Amino acid sequence: MAIVRGEGIKVWDPEGRSYTDLYGGHAVTVLGHSHPALVEAITEQSRKLIFYSNAVYSDVRARACKRLVEAAPGKLKKVFMCNSGTEANETALKMARKYTGKNGIVAMKEGFHGRTVASLSVTGIDRYRNQFAPLLEGTRFAEFGNMDSVRDAVDGNTAAVILEPVQSMAGMRTAPPEFFGELREYCVEKDILLIFDEIQTGFGRMGKMFAAQYYNVTPDMITCAKGIAGGFPAGAVLLTDEMGETIAMGEHGSTFGGGPLACAAMEATLKTIRLDGLLARVKDLGDHIQQLFNTVDRVKEVRGVGLLRGFKFDIPAKEVQKGLMEKGFIVGTAVSEPDVIRIMPPLITAKDDIDEFYRSMEKLLTEMN
Repeated sequence: MAIVRGEGIKVWDPEGRSYTDLYGGHAVTVLGHSHPALVEAITEQSRKLIFYSNAVYSDVRARACKRLVEAAPGKLKKVFMCNSGTEANETALKMARKYTGKNGIVAMKEGFHGRTVASLSVTGIDRYRNQFAPLLEGTRFAEFGNMDSVRDAVDGNTAAVILEPVQSMAGMRTAPPEFFGELREYCVEKDILLIFDEIQTGFGRMGKMFAAQYYNVTPDMITCAKGIAGGFPAGAVLLTDEMGETIAMGEHGSTFGGGPLACAAMEATLKTIRLDGLLARVKDLGDHIQQLFNTVDRVKEVRGVGLLRGFKFDIPAKEVQKGLMEKGFIVGTAVSEPDVIRIMPPLITAKDDIDEFYRSMEKLLTEMN
């Protein structure tokens, strides 16, 4: 399909047909499409300065970084700005190796961290990895949510454990909440860094700014992208002062990372989430989704948290996705499970929008019987 315009949670194709976007451009449009605060911030900044690299000081970058670290958990008070999720993960892996002097990484089976070489090396989905083997050495995979499996995977060369708090592309798989606390304690005990890939879970999708806060755990690094700037390409790595001090000038960099337009969009996104009270709305909407879709006969399981949701069916998800598209709803499917559809709607989504989606899904599933 082609999309030529968007406003709020709606998008339009060239023929003028509207669709309710519950996929959010891969979990990106946390404020919806063309949010006025975002448009105004980008427009105003473009009149001042479109670009200069981070070799010079930027007031808008300083403001964006300040808002980001104020929203971050615990002692994560340093920021490295980049352009995408895979670049953020590449940066975190590089910093982990520098900080620890070790090069082993433990990642999770069915986890997804990006398509560049190092990020792909810690991605646990075979269909992405296999055709590019051999990848970077030193990666071992554990079962998500299983501490015994993590302990078996760790060895004396392990620098860090990296994971998504919710495995979105694998079908919105979650782990028991206690897993994250146990993992944090184990990493401290073994002097191993803990990296949360919050590229999809970050910026309000679980009712907290970060999943780390939802699970009351502070990792050593958080990688960010997707919703960080509401749709403008941007990424970041949050880390502690202690870790930041080990990176010397010139050891890492990014020409476009922290550019003025990206930072203006980031500042506006973070400010709007806070001022409009969107985090509180996410919990209510998430609870509403759980209650509604638990009653749908052909939905075998409702997964995820907040506005990061998966529905497991008794029929192929592609059929459901196609039917919903015909009824005017955009949803996603999962890589690892062909019977799961995923929704990651904007934080501005209303209960009426969810109710309309529910009625359309029930009607579709009845028609498919």
